[in-house]
Amino acid sequence: MNQEDSHLLLPVDSAWLALERPENPMTITVMMRVEGLTASRLREFLEIYWLAWARFRYLPVRRAPGWWWQEDTVFDLRHHLKVAPEPFTNTELQQWVSARLNQPLPPYRPLWKFWLAPHAEGGAALILRMHHCYADGLSLLSVFERICPPSPRQLPAIYGCPEQADLQRWTMAAGGWLKDLIGEEVAAASGSRTGNADGETEGASGSLESAGRVLERVAHSGLKLVNEVSQFLVEPEDSPSALKRPLLGRRQCCWSAPVALDRFQQIATTTGVTINDVLLSCVAAAVRKQLAAGQSDLDEAVLHAAVPVDIRGQLPAGIKPDPGALGNCFGTVFVPLPVDGASPLERLYRIKHETRRLKKSWQPGIAWGLTASASLVPEPWRQPVADVFYRKASAVVSNVPGSREQRYLAGCRITEQMFWVPQAGDIGLGVSIVSYAGQVQFGIVADEAVLDSPSQFLADCLEELDAFSGS
Repeated sequence: MNQEDSHLLLPVDSAWLALERPENPMTITVMMRVEGLTASRLREFLEIYWLAWARFRYLPVRRAPGWWWQEDTVFDLRHHLKVAPEPFTNTELQQWVSARLNQPLPPYRPLWKFWLAPHAEGGAALILRMHHCYADGLSLLSVFERICPPSPRQLPAIYGCPEQADLQRWTMAAGGWLKDLIGEEVAAASGSRTGNADGETEGASGSLESAGRVLERVAHSGLKLVNEVSQFLVEPEDSPSALKRPLLGRRQCCWSAPVALDRFQQIATTTGVTINDVLLSCVAAAVRKQLAAGQSDLDEAVLHAAVPVDIRGQLPAGIKPDPGALGNCFGTVFVPLPVDGASPLERLYRIKHETRRLKKSWQPGIAWGLTASASLVPEPWRQPVADVFYRKASAVVSNVPGSREQRYLAGCRITEQMFWVPQAGDIGLGVSIVSYAGQVQFGIVADEAVLDSPSQFLADCLEELDAFSGS
């Protein structure tokens, strides 16, 4: 097989295949409510626009020395689109979507599939499930924003991306980036050897001072890196609770009705925090109620939320994906949840303190690097390394910023948009917060061993929001 037909996955993509477990698949799920979308319109739309991204015709195949992208030479869109003609009620739709979450994707085809329920109550429901190795949530958002214009009469103008074997370029860029970082430290400390007013170079005394500054800056950076890694490793693991149980591999999901984004903005402005702080505080309140119901000691409880953080802006050329390209470019921060906080405002301000601290840390980059190395770790060591990483959280909380304006898919208006991201290791609870066209929705996905009723957890999140609005 030649290079055009097959090439190695980047480490940040193959990592999600290394983390795959039968009871916890590394799959992203997208749900859209699209007014009037029919099977024929969707099929034509996918053939023209969706498949313009060449990666969607490839499947990951395990071969030495790792995972390879291999083109599906017998690709047929019929295998990746299923239409459910039933007239689902809202309750039945929720059960149907949960069943799709538990349906495995065939490993002998590209790992993505669409389901369409054109007659669901409230408008057609479109479901996409895709393995995380293809793209992260922000990459998928970029895809949909390119092929879903803001007008029903506007055709997508720029879309699609070829699939290229750029592992060598990526590796060289990563190595060059590290050298540049070291070089910047040296340059910043010493500067170039400039002449004085008489054209003479600085003397031995100046050279010694310059060398001292170089050593001081490099040592400071090294100490900071050691400190950041140490802080990450010594961060306490989450306390035993009902949210930390062996997973059953059966998941349920639910989602809220749209909530006006202005409600969150008003709370954030009044209290001097960010919208993301408000969202995390709502999750902390719901987790607190779960622990209280399990008679946990809230004063001694330690619980974290693993929060994905986009790091594209920090990556240099060669590592940063091109506009419109697919890939995984995010790190993770582990935000302590103040479950012992007695009032909404206390929980909110403690969340604010933690998020400000983590924004200044190197934790997202460290986590990104550790995730990228997962596929390079020998199989017997992989689980212990993953445990060190994922035992530090009981839930994954993702905040996905969608389009600020309404979009149209195949000329049909998208009224709602929801994402559910995977939860690696033994994490069995995921909370997704998605903004779209001036509205916000909460989505919950949970293993049955962790939550009997995801809808109650969702109600607790919204109750905290009402508490802020009423205060």
